[in-house]
This record gives sequence, C-alpha cells and structure tokens, in this order.
Amino acid sequence: MSVLCYNKGCGERFDPENNPDDACTYHPGVPVFHDALKGWSCCKRRTTDFSDFLSIAGCTKGPHNKEKPPEPVKPEVKTSGEKKDGDMPKTTFECVIQAPKPLEAIQRPSGDEPVVKLQQKVAASLKQSLEKLKLSSDNAEEKKDEDGDEIKIGTSCKNGGCTKVFKGPESNEEVCMYHAGVPIFHEGMKYWSCCKRKTSDFNTFLSQEGCTKGKHLWRKKDSDKKVVPCRFDWHQTGGQVIISIYAKNSIPELSYVEGNSTSVHIHVIFEGDKEFEQKINLWGVIDISKSTVNMMAAKIEVAMKKAEPMSWARLDLPAVVNLPQEKEKAKESDSSDDECDD
Repeated sequence: MSVLCYNKGCGERFDPENNPDDACTYHPGVPVFHDALKGWSCCKRRTTDFSDFLSIAGCTKGPHNKEKPPEPVKPEVKTSGEKKDGDMPKTTFECVIQAPKPLEAIQRPSGDEPVVKLQQKVAASLKQSLEKLKLSSDNAEEKKDEDGDEIKIGTSCKNGGCTKVFKGPESNEEVCMYHAGVPIFHEGMKYWSCCKRKTSDFNTFLSQEGCTKGKHLWRKKDSDKKVVPCRFDWHQTGGQVIISIYAKNSIPELSYVEGNSTSVHIHVIFEGDKEFEQKINLWGVIDISKSTVNMMAAKIEVAMKKAEPMSWARLDLPAVVNLPQEKEKAKESDSSDDECDD
C-alpha cells in the first residue's frame, strides 16, 4: 500500500516495502525568502517567481520518508478577556511542496486544434487617435486632388528595403535595389524571404541592401498593404504570458489575433497601409477562451492565460531535430567521401 513521502520537495507516494536509499530526490534544508528572492538553504539556486521556486528540483538523494513532521508549536497567547462561546478554534494547514513533473509527462494538446479569434478590447486612447488621423486623412485627400499626379520632392520609395527618396525626374532613371519578399522573424532571427540573410540584430536587418533590381515605386495603390517588420517582445507573470506589439494606430476592424492551445497567429494593420504578421508555436499551453487582445494607441498587448501556473523558458517552441536521422546522413556522407578518395 503506497504512502505519502514527507521529504521537502518530493511529495510523491511510495511503497514502504520497496524504498531504496536513492529513491527520493528532496531538499534537506528549509525555504529561504529574502529580498524578493526565493530558494532553499541547501542549494544556491534563487528565483523571484514563486511558481519557479516550487519547481526547483531536489538537491539530495535518499530514501522516502513516511513520518509526518510534527506540527509547529504555537506560543500561547494570553488575553485579558475570557473565551467566548462563538470563538472559532485556530487551524494549522500543512503544505507539501511537490517536485516538478517531467516535461515528457505533460500531455501537450495537438497543434491541429481549431483556431478561434481572441476577444478584442479597444482603448479610448486608440479611438481618439484614429479619429484625429481620419480628419488629417480627409484633408490630405483634398490636397491630393488639388495637386493631381505630381510627386513631391522627398517622397520615399515604397518598395521594401529601399531607402531612396524622390529628388526630381532624374530619380525615375535610377535602379531600385529592393526586397521582393516579405520579412520573417523566427527563433530570434530576422531575414527577408527573398534572400534569407539572417541576423539577430533588428537595426542590421533594416539596413540590409535589397536583392532585386527594378524601378522605384513612389505611390502605392490604396488597396495595397506594405508588409513591414514591427518590434515586439514578451514577458510573463505567474498566470499569464503577454506579447507586446509596438504598432501605432492599429485598425481594430482589420486586425486580429487567432489561435488554439499551442499556437497564435497575429495579423495587424496599422498606420493606414502597414501590415505585420507573425505565427508563433508557443512553448507552453494556454487557455484560449480566457486570452484577450488589448489594442492601444501606441501598442497592442496579447494577454494569454497559462493553462498551468508554471514559468515558461521562452516564448516559442524550438523546432524538433531528429538527431538519429541527422547522424545517419552524416555517416552516409562520410562513406561516400571515402569512396571518392579511393
């Protein structure tokens, strides 16, 4: 018959008849909370997150312990008044800190789950900003009708990656070096789909010279959207993961975030004709029904509710590499090289 182990950091059930000397991994010390840091006196690891503290694996091996620790003795409190009939007795609660579950034991939902759109919340600041932009746009349209098809000096080229501006009719004779593809952000790397020169630095990515030759595009059609890179980052709390997209004046009617338990797809239209899109295979599992999109004037926050109160190591889940197959390919390559040498 299994019994509960009372070693700190274990909390598993075990068979007393089968209890070897290395069956339990636990903390022989005591919890230490100091200056917002949490840890155990027996090992050096410290964290500010309580859920992360609960998941710190034990540092000592030994047999399981079925002996329940004695309850702490509370000092007797003397009062001048007598005990009333309605007074409730004080109760002592015991907390058993369990060891973290192995990652393999956590059942990850299938990535083929149907996707749903997250609920949008539009801040008053964004509504006011869009109203001002609408008035400015109406005035600009009137001025454009007056100016006709004339291209103003200083107009920037609309081709992706081109930094040239219109200086006069001679600019139409220049060769435009631009990126015909779209920007891609994946696993911390940034690159254009047309040339795939990868970098982790955002400014280096922006300064990459185009890989395609063509003519400058001084005007875009009203129906066109310009796919642009957009800075975004993320942080987490005990129960949420928040993605911040720094896109100003996003359009709620044309923007959306959809996903399921393990992935999200972000699509944002902002500043009139700019478009940002990002697909993320999440490191952990979320409750999509309790996740929301908060749209503000300067940024968008995607607040995702964690399915379990655990700390995420990163935002996205790295691609799984099949090492045995890679090793087999390497062996085949080596053998073919040997044949060539012969």
